[in-house]
Amino acid sequence: MRTPDLIRPVLVAAVAAAVVVAGCHRSPPPPARGVPVNTMRIAPRPVSVPLEYPAQLEASNTVEIRPRVGGVLERQEAVEGQRVHTGQVLFVIDRQPYEAALAQAQATLAQAQAAKAQAERDLERARPLSQIDALSQRELDAAIAASAATSAQVQAAQAAVRTAQLNLEWTIVRAPIDGVMSRALIRLGGLVTAYSTLLTTVYQTDPMYVNFSISEQRLLQLQHELGRPPDQRNPSGTRFHVFLADGTELDVPANLNFVDAAVDLRTDTLPVRLAIPNPRQLLRAGQYVKVSVETPTQAEAIVIPQRAVQELQDKRFVWTVDQNRKAAPRDVTLGARIGQDTLVLKGLAAGDLIVVDGTQRLREGALVDSGPQSAAQPRTP
Repeated sequence: MRTPDLIRPVLVAAVAAAVVVAGCHRSPPPPARGVPVNTMRIAPRPVSVPLEYPAQLEASNTVEIRPRVGGVLERQEAVEGQRVHTGQVLFVIDRQPYEAALAQAQATLAQAQAAKAQAERDLERARPLSQIDALSQRELDAAIAASAATSAQVQAAQAAVRTAQLNLEWTIVRAPIDGVMSRALIRLGGLVTAYSTLLTTVYQTDPMYVNFSISEQRLLQLQHELGRPPDQRNPSGTRFHVFLADGTELDVPANLNFVDAAVDLRTDTLPVRLAIPNPRQLLRAGQYVKVSVETPTQAEAIVIPQRAVQELQDKRFVWTVDQNRKAAPRDVTLGARIGQDTLVLKGLAAGDLIVVDGTQRLREGALVDSGPQSAAQPRTP
């Protein structure tokens, strides 16, 4: 019997046992690697969604300055673009023709008064003579008529004097309101026509009006919330915020001033107006602003970052992750924007896991490796 023949089975058995032992101690295979993304767990929170409307500023009062008399523009007393006060002299029209007209009217009045005095003296002498039949009744009637005619002439002359005085006063064009004077449209030496030529415009800029329009749907919503149509008394306590074009919010109170009585048929909107103080004269008529209107707080609102929302044609969706780490798109209905976040009206629920960053390489059913999870936090602009 040969020794190698006996050793060979033993070696085979040893090798097999070693293989079995090695297989028992092998670690499980590592999990499949997925697309690295950042996720967020949905957590409803109370939030107030402001409604924003484009608006335009308007002066609370605008007066076109037109002369009441014609003539040559002689002087400009006020400075363009500066504040003026009620009664302040803006322009002066050549006064000489109206001074001469006033002197002529006064002379005519003096003649009428002299004629009236003479007629009254003639009437006083005629009455006693008529009583003793030294004067006929016809002559007495003529004296009475002459006295009445001269009285009327005096009244007409007095009216002419008053007209001449008014015309002379109106050669000085004054500001009818407090405000800011716009650009002068007629230069010195120009000929102006009474009630026709536009000299300038004065804008009353404190307070200022903010004009905007709300949709018919929003109007109906307000009526349901208030139980009646909205009016300028603003009893609901709604707060309005006005923002300039650069995003700066005005630190002045904005009060509801006017709600139109009818919906504009061209745009299906309701014109609304706010009044805001402008003590520092920083606001100008025609300036564009944005009005933000506060709404009642929603107790269980779902707010997600705007960057998590994907758009495809007319659909909006977000990527969700299930318990098996698989990604799937889900259609959502969005509401108003809140800063860098957006309100979700339909499509998501509390506890859903959505992808915030890293959506570019996702496809339906793909495995994902999610980063640190965070709850959705509403942000206020």
